Amino acid sequence: MKILLFRRLTQILILVAFIVSNHYGLKLLLGDLSASSLFGAITFADPFALLQLILAGASVGMSVIIGAVIVAILYAVIAPRAFCAWVCPVNLFTDMAAKLREKLGFNKDAKLLNLPKNTRYYLLLAILVFSALLSLPVFESVSFVGMVQRGIIYLDIFVLAAIFVIIVFDMFVLPRGICGYICPLGAFYALLSKFSLIRISHDLSKCNKCAKCLKACPEPQVLSMVGHKSGFVTNSECISCGRCIDVCNDDAMKFSIRNLKEER
Repeated sequence: MKILLFRRLTQILILVAFIVSNHYGLKLLLGDLSASSLFGAITFADPFALLQLILAGASVGMSVIIGAVIVAILYAVIAPRAFCAWVCPVNLFTDMAAKLREKLGFNKDAKLLNLPKNTRYYLLLAILVFSALLSLPVFESVSFVGMVQRGIIYLDIFVLAAIFVIIVFDMFVLPRGICGYICPLGAFYALLSKFSLIRISHDLSKCNKCAKCLKACPEPQVLSMVGHKSGFVTNSECISCGRCIDVCNDDAMKFSIRNLKEER
């Protein structure tokens, strides 16, 4: 099975589980991506939201803290930014925008806005600082991720406006701009998963240097070793989407378990 298909199924099934549970009173997956309950027994919470709440001085229940720690450990250990490619619904629409640009023959370098790649990290820092200064979880107040996922889960028609803006921004203003340059949540998970174990690996002996992986990758700067040496993608800005594996006809890319001891 293509990794892309498996990834789409995962993203959609998570949303369906939320929708069915919230609208029909099932205990399968209640809540939303900020705070949820699995089978009414295990609480999950967004660790970035928790960090903002703590800095804002809000009172937070122990179940939320434990839920956020569980989520943080899962994403820290499994794979870099797995949330971005396998869970976040915004990825569905930024990928759609990228596909539309390709189908319509847009110049891949054409853009109306230039931003440094580190913009998302500056935004992350600013959000944490202003959360403390304003006693307010800043990103939770304006989060397009929260707006889209809650709009879909609670079947709010106005979510279509947010999705339209996201697609237009990525198509005409800055390609891959939302996830690649702006989203502070993606930056948070990139930092959190710096030592995650499941990584893309590259085998130089099988690589014919066609560069298909570089063209398909939404974060191509992470594939700097392709065509030069074998090794793991150690940059945690990789979103673990597996696109490079799907397009590689030489079996030179695959998911592997990283050996942190050998990297020392």
